[in-house]
Amino acid sequence: MNMNNRRRNFRPRPQKNNFRRRSTSLNSTNVSNFNNGNRGFSRNGSMTNPRNVEKTIQKFQDLAKDAQSSGDPVLVENYLQHADHYSRRLAELNGKEKSNSEKNSLSNQEADEVKDISSNT
Repeated sequence: MNMNNRRRNFRPRPQKNNFRRRSTSLNSTNVSNFNNGNRGFSRNGSMTNPRNVEKTIQKFQDLAKDAQSSGDPVLVENYLQHADHYSRRLAELNGKEKSNSEKNSLSNQEADEVKDISSNT
């Protein structure tokens, strides 16, 4: 087979420079070179949406059931611990959501009171 007529299976692509980029600033003077890997960590489907967290809990509970049916108690416990972690995360998110809604209702009440006072004068 002639190699000149054969189609290449790959093509070179430009390097993506944003993958695992280290955040170092060149103009700062008193900065240590210690890079904390968790500091700049962000993921695409972050767990700030309660619906995503609920789906993740359900996923780990289903995985635990499958592991139990296959007879692996260690894997069952592992999946249940993951589900428990996300349950706590969901409770935390719901608590934040509740406190934010309470703050918003308080600020709305204060705004209404200010409107009432200004309309009476």
